[in-house]
Amino acid sequence: MSDEDDSEPAVALGEHTPVEGAPLARVSSRLTWPKERSEVDRLEGDSVIRTPAGPKELSAVLADVDETYFQRRQEFEAHVREVIGTGPVSTADDE
Repeated sequence: MSDEDDSEPAVALGEHTPVEGAPLARVSSRLTWPKERSEVDRLEGDSVIRTPAGPKELSAVLADVDETYFQRRQEFEAHVREVIGTGPVSTADDE
């Protein structure tokens, strides 16, 4: 441990900006793999995930995923990201 004063963070964090929805990784970590798309939808379909276009219900995203079976979590996340895209997630301040 350091003897330095830890009262302030080492990096300025800025103001708190709320972001709606859960990160995709958090939702996928709640599942065990392999898993069928329909089972993912049944278990987590009502979860709202963060996307570059704003929050979306996972069920709506899964409707656009062509794959019906995911061997691994990484495969699932890759297919979802093909649908939602990648990039900065919009915040309440962006609107």
